Amino acid sequence: MCGRFALTASPEEVREILGLMELEGFPARYNIAPTQPILVVVAGPPTEPGSNRPDRLAVLVRWGLIPSWVKDPAEFTLLINARSETAIEKASFRAAMRHRRILVPTSGFYEWHRPSKESGEKPQAYWIRPRQGGVVCFAGLMETYMSKDGAELDTGCILTVGANKTIGAIHDRMPVVIAPEDFTRWLDCRNGEPRDVVDLMKPAQEDLFEAIPVSDLVNKVANVGPELQMPVVPRAQLQKPVAAKPDDGQMNLF
Repeated sequence: MCGRFALTASPEEVREILGLMELEGFPARYNIAPTQPILVVVAGPPTEPGSNRPDRLAVLVRWGLIPSWVKDPAEFTLLINARSETAIEKASFRAAMRHRRILVPTSGFYEWHRPSKESGEKPQAYWIRPRQGGVVCFAGLMETYMSKDGAELDTGCILTVGANKTIGAIHDRMPVVIAPEDFTRWLDCRNGEPRDVVDLMKPAQEDLFEAIPVSDLVNKVANVGPELQMPVVPRAQLQKPVAAKPDDGQMNLF
C-alpha cells in the first residue's frame, strides 16, 4: 500500500515534467498523509485543432476517495489506495477508472517493513525514492463527492500493484508508476477505456527506486521536516551481534 509520500521538488520541476501551462507555488512537503490535500493532474478540456496549449490541469484533492454514492462519509472506510487488479470491477472505483484517472506527482514514498509479532521487533520505516532523483507520477483515481448541503469535495486515491523484488523485501504492495511517455494515455478518459490502460498498471522496473531506512519520525503527521528522510542504521542491523575478536573476548554490538 502507500500510506505516506512526499513532494519536495520545485513547482517548476513538476510543471515541466507534467507539461503544465502554469502551476501555483507550493512548499516542499516531506510527510503527506491521508485526509490532507494532495496535488494531482487531470486531463483538461479538449483543445482546438492545431493548438499547442497543454491539455493538463493541476488541482488539489483530499487524499481519501469517497464514491459519489456514499450517503455518510463518516461511516465509510477511508480509501487512500485502490488495488489495480480489481479497480475496474469494484463499485467504489469503477466509475473513476472509466472517467477520472489522474496522476499524482511525488518525490518518493514511505513504507514500513513489519517483522512477525513473534520476533518482538518494531517496524522499520523506509524512504523509497527514485535512484536518479526527480519526480515520479503515481496512477490515481478521482471522485467529486457532493454532501447533503450541496458542498462539493474533490477526493482521490492511489492505485497499487504487487511489489517488484526491490520493494517486495519491505512490503508486498507498491504504488503504480506511470512513465512520462504514458501520461497522455493514462489521463485520456474520453478516448481510452479502462481495458486500454491495464498494461500500465504493473510493478515499476527494479532499478527505478532505492529504499533508505529512516527513523520513526515519519509515523507522526506533525513531523514535516527534511530530517524525516535522513538515513539511519536499520534496527535489524543494530540488533545483530558481531562475533567477538579472538584476542579480547568482548562482544561488539556495532
